[in-house]
Amino acid sequence: MIHTATAVLGRRGSSIGSRKLGALFAGAALFGAALASSATADEPLPSWNDGDAKARIVAFVDAVTTERGPQFVPPTERIATFDNDGCLWAEQPAYFQLLFALDRVRALAADHPDWKTTEPYKSVIAGDMPGLMATGKEGLVKIMLVAHADMTAKEFAASVREWLATARHPTTGKPYTQMVYQPMLELLAYLRANGFKTFIVSGGGIDFMRVFAEEVYGIPPEQVVGSTIDAKFELRDGVPTIVKEGKIVLVDDKVGKPVGIYRHIGRRPIFAAGNSDGDLQMLQYATIPRDAHDATPAFGMIVHHTDGQREWAYDRESHIGQLDKALDEAPRRGWLVVDMAQDWKQIFPTAE
Repeated sequence: MIHTATAVLGRRGSSIGSRKLGALFAGAALFGAALASSATADEPLPSWNDGDAKARIVAFVDAVTTERGPQFVPPTERIATFDNDGCLWAEQPAYFQLLFALDRVRALAADHPDWKTTEPYKSVIAGDMPGLMATGKEGLVKIMLVAHADMTAKEFAASVREWLATARHPTTGKPYTQMVYQPMLELLAYLRANGFKTFIVSGGGIDFMRVFAEEVYGIPPEQVVGSTIDAKFELRDGVPTIVKEGKIVLVDDKVGKPVGIYRHIGRRPIFAAGNSDGDLQMLQYATIPRDAHDATPAFGMIVHHTDGQREWAYDRESHIGQLDKALDEAPRRGWLVVDMAQDWKQIFPTAE
């Protein structure tokens, strides 16, 4: 995570401005939702090129929704799980939640003059990524806690919403809510139109994603599973209040993903999509039969970042979204590997 952000942070100032909160956030969300809704009106998945990937998705959905068919799955069991970073929205040149945390430190720096001479804050304020890297994991944890803990849930949600409404991606200049993948918005809508319940299961923070998931993806907050820090309940001036603390209780990545699904969903998904080795165990959990008698249909999907012109091309050697072991395991498990360059007509929900 830290290595990939190096080239960006030396030239980035705080992205938080004074524009009216929510205007661009809501606009981008409504635009994406409108395009996604059109995906189910006439032709499923219109931003997907005709070919094996699209055909396999449609065939699976037809099979599990055909009543009295041999692979029919009742709607209550049609659970679909999706990673967020690199699967539903972009993740380059650094995870967006990390960029949020760095911007948050800069925004708070005026209230903490000691940070100018105290690491790791000193390096963040100065845009000195090597300096921040030198503070190691301990420094990064401090940065994340400043942005995510020791505040009420309401205060945290407000800070995320403000950032999303005003911040811009360092490479494209787009709001982060426009860095979502149009074909994946269509896939979410298509599955829901066919009786699936869609969930985010991501290594990102659960409270961070819950701020925008419903507006951007149509996924309500109760269907978001993510890395979680502890919280406590208080009555503050008679008002029921949730306070975010600093103890991590779930890292929802790799082996943590099946645990998160077990804890939050309580059903094993029959459709799982990711883009990296961080999603390997989720794909295994969703698609490998429980025993010799388990004939439940299941679909595994990997978004392969192959489009260096319209997005970014990376896999095995990347510090962000590394795809190595899962890419090797996909043919043996029968998982669909989506080639972004070949399978998607459009990447982002704007004119391309």
